[in-house]
Amino acid sequence: MSRLWNFSAGPAALPQPVLERAQRELLDWQGCGASVMELSHRGKLFMGLAQKAEADLRGLLAIPENYAVLFLQGGATQHFAQIPMNLAADGDSADYIVTGHWGEKAASEAAPYVKVSVAASSKGENYLRRPPRDTWQLDARAAYVHYTPNETIHGVEFHDIPDVGDVPLVADMSSDILSGPIDVSKFGLIYAGAQKNIGPSGLVVMIVRRDLLERATRPMAKIFRYADHAANDSMLNTPNTWGWYLAGLTFEWLKEQGGLAVMRERNGAKASLLYQAIDGSGGFYRNPIDPASRSRMNVPFTLHDNALDADFLKESEAAGLLALKGHKAIGGMRASLYNAVPLEAVQALVAFMHDFAKRHG
Repeated sequence: MSRLWNFSAGPAALPQPVLERAQRELLDWQGCGASVMELSHRGKLFMGLAQKAEADLRGLLAIPENYAVLFLQGGATQHFAQIPMNLAADGDSADYIVTGHWGEKAASEAAPYVKVSVAASSKGENYLRRPPRDTWQLDARAAYVHYTPNETIHGVEFHDIPDVGDVPLVADMSSDILSGPIDVSKFGLIYAGAQKNIGPSGLVVMIVRRDLLERATRPMAKIFRYADHAANDSMLNTPNTWGWYLAGLTFEWLKEQGGLAVMRERNGAKASLLYQAIDGSGGFYRNPIDPASRSRMNVPFTLHDNALDADFLKESEAAGLLALKGHKAIGGMRASLYNAVPLEAVQALVAFMHDFAKRHG
């Protein structure tokens, strides 16, 4: 069986060495005679795995000691609602910077629990760029400021961390976490669904400043309170042990690659190659995003004639290129270039695009 080049936006490609190791260890993990999925999460073996995964992630991101690392469930979407439950009290407001589908959804899901103020939005420009910083209407009394550093669907990315003063900055990094180094100390809370750059779906990684866990918010069940998850080492209930295990293997793989500075360089090279192919196609392919706001992780593009879309998808899959269909919200094509997608995959995609344009132009 041969593996194809996978450009899926999520669940997305995993590093092949990680999958091969999981395959080898599937039936007998560390000589214990059982799969990691069959072991108690409170047993000594799994506790050791969990501790190492957290330590490796802390090392990769240089996470300060005054931040807790949580391995949770629910997908990022659940935490759209759970974050205001934990960070805002009744009557509080929170500022949202909306640059695409997921930022818009985060604001909508937060609305039952906090007064949502859309402090900036590029919706009126069809999410083709980040809203200029001088247009943001931030409230210094807000419980937090939420933004989406990389919009998976629209392909819009922040290339630096916005300064929001003393208000805690909250970031949904589902599609760009671990794609390069970041300064964690500039954030109050970072959260990410695992299914893009970390591991399989069903796991959420959260990095939260410990003082925010002490906020007096509202009555809620323990299962919704981040402070209780932190106090129980993310084992308040049975965690996603398989997802945690694969995340740990991915963290080890990233360390073996040389860390996040190396990944940033690789991801930049992949994105540049694809954008050059689009921009240099004489209009056959188009990416409408303001170049200063273009994503390195998710590259949406259209063909000059959408009647060719079906042929492009059919022929690309036959050429070994998977999951290039764009999201239904905007149509067209989309190539996701996460850490596990190698440069060779992008080179194969670009070669196919050149050939397709030559034959159909």
